[in-house]
Amino acid sequence: MKARIASFRRSHKKQHMGQIIIKVDGVHSIEKAKELIGKKVKWITPSGKDIKGKISSPHGNSGNVRAIMEKGVPGQAIGTEIQVE
Repeated sequence: MKARIASFRRSHKKQHMGQIIIKVDGVHSIEKAKELIGKKVKWITPSGKDIKGKISSPHGNSGNVRAIMEKGVPGQAIGTEIQVE
C-alpha cells in the first residue's frame, strides 16, 4: 500500500522525530484508518537502508495515521513515499 509522510508528530514547542503522521492513499475516514492499526511501515533511505515502524493510531478525522518508528526519521523524509505492509 502506498502512502506519504505528511509531518512529524509535534506540539506547540516540541517535535517528536520518532513519530510520524502518514497519509495513506485511498483512506479518507477515521473508520478506514482504524483498520490499519498494527500494520508495519518501512521507509527506505536514499542510501538504501530501511527504517521500520508500526502504525499506532489514527490521527484526526481525515484518515491520517500515526506511526512509531524504531529510530528517528530525518527531515528529508517529509513528503516522500513510505510503504505500508
